[in-house]
Amino acid sequence: MFWTSYFLAVLAIVLAWPVPILLSRAHWPARDPFTAMLLWQAIGLAGGLSMIGAMLVYGLEPVGDNLIAGLRALAGMVFQNAPTTALGFWHLFALSAAALLTAHLVFTLLLTYYKIERQRRRHRELLALLASPSTDGTGTVVINHDSPVAYCLPGGARSVTVLSDGLMAALEPAELRAVLIHENAHLNQRHHLLLWAFAAWRQALPWLPTTRLAQEAVNSLIEMLADDVALKTESKATLIKAIAIVASGSAVPQAAPAIGRGELAGQGLQLPDGAGGSGSASTTASRVSRLLSPRAPLPAPLRAAVLAVCVLLLAMPTALLIVPGLLG
Repeated sequence: MFWTSYFLAVLAIVLAWPVPILLSRAHWPARDPFTAMLLWQAIGLAGGLSMIGAMLVYGLEPVGDNLIAGLRALAGMVFQNAPTTALGFWHLFALSAAALLTAHLVFTLLLTYYKIERQRRRHRELLALLASPSTDGTGTVVINHDSPVAYCLPGGARSVTVLSDGLMAALEPAELRAVLIHENAHLNQRHHLLLWAFAAWRQALPWLPTTRLAQEAVNSLIEMLADDVALKTESKATLIKAIAIVASGSAVPQAAPAIGRGELAGQGLQLPDGAGGSGSASTTASRVSRLLSPRAPLPAPLRAAVLAVCVLLLAMPTALLIVPGLLG
């Protein structure tokens, strides 16, 4: 199992450093944000599995020829007081590290979910007091705020899209429809789940620069996916103007910082994580640039190759960990 642990360790390092950096600098994700999103997820899952698997396999190497046999031997040591003399210091250290990392990742995932849900619940309670129903459709409310603001608040059957008076006054009917379609796309495609997962990944491993790159890339990709939904019914010019107005905070599109997640003045409403919205200034710039200078979609063979890489990334560590035990 030594060579298995070695290969998994190398794979974990590659997926944790050079691969995310190269992908974050690539231009093709804008041509196919859905495929790029799948690749980012595959990198995260395969990297985590490889990292934990490498330590686990190395730790169990003295007591089994494969992972399953090693886990059986470890279970005997824990529950049946079998001797542990076969395990050296570094093997015990690797097993402890694998257990701690697994617990840390799971705990951070659950803690991040709890924090987001608590923030959304508080935000929803404030909206019940400060917002009024919109005539633009069910599940849409309006807050009394001068700046153009639009975001969605996930919550299953309680999901809601929030607009401001300033936005409704600044946009033409077609532009307002584009904004609503965009925000509803976030809800329908469950983008908040992706934001939750990558936010948890960054919280768990903040010292790893690629977690920031992954989160920023995913934030940008989900905005592009929602834009593509809006483009099915509205023109590019309409969507570009709507994006510019929301990002500028003015009825006249101009270069200005995008509205962030800070307190909405006079309202006490803070946009919760994963609520949606215009995103960062860099994300807005990427979206507008993509719409102004559209490129051809990713060719089918290249798209198939990326999807094959996604499957391979998930299959390799899984096969290395499980298949030897099944065959043995």
